[in-house]
Amino acid sequence: MRSTASRPVLRRFVGAVLAGAALASTSGCTVPEDAVAGISVTDDGHLLGVMMVCGHHIDGALLYVDSDDADKTETVGSWTADRPVKPGLVSWTLDSPAAGWSATKSLAPLTTETTYTLYGWTKDNSSSSSSVSFTLADRDRLAPGKVRYTSVSGSGDESAITVSMAEFKARACQNQ
Repeated sequence: MRSTASRPVLRRFVGAVLAGAALASTSGCTVPEDAVAGISVTDDGHLLGVMMVCGHHIDGALLYVDSDDADKTETVGSWTADRPVKPGLVSWTLDSPAAGWSATKSLAPLTTETTYTLYGWTKDNSSSSSSVSFTLADRDRLAPGKVRYTSVSGSGDESAITVSMAEFKARACQNQ
């Protein structure tokens, strides 16, 4: 049996379906946040990723440089947990191998005047973490045992704060 649809009509139909799918994938649907990302440093100054998982799990983390143009967002480092990270506190070094984590993209050199963002993700997009943004100056102001993260107030206002690891563990999930 021969098709009665012409090639230009078929191309327009396929193009419309693809455009609709792209629009649907970018419109308003977000992954729920059920963890809080932070950064800290080790005693010898190495950058740590810190994650307080509130209820679900996290499978990995991504450090990137954001851009208004999605095609220009740059991945600076990416890590996958050896097994899903269950509720609780976890930390890992970002610039060297860490027990329980594999670097899927090793950390690129960080530069001044650049703002970096760290967040956690799940393989099935069932949840994610909030993100934390920082510069090298922000990192340099951190002391071991302190965590920088984005706190969300009851009214939804966000601000970057630095607290002790114990306070981060106690407070991070309160607004999730």
